[in-house]
Amino acid sequence: MRKEYDFAKGKFGAVLASPRKTRITILLDDTVIEHFRQLADTEGTGYQTAINAALRTLIVQSKARKSSDVPVTASVLRRILREELRKMG
Repeated sequence: MRKEYDFAKGKFGAVLASPRKTRITILLDDTVIEHFRQLADTEGTGYQTAINAALRTLIVQSKARKSSDVPVTASVLRRILREELRKMG
């Protein structure tokens, strides 16, 4: 190993940038962080990966709700019927 290294042109951060990912700063509740840390421990992933997966799932569900080609599940149909019956009587 050399006795002296020149870090004058060195940069902080990851050596390779992650494709299609952006680094941000976000404030989350402690309970949210703890939940995802526990989830990540059981799944063997990182907690940030677990948060990203949860957000992706919400995006897919949101898009599915907006699409008219998505079939109605039994639980959604029950909820709709209960709401309509409540309005009627």
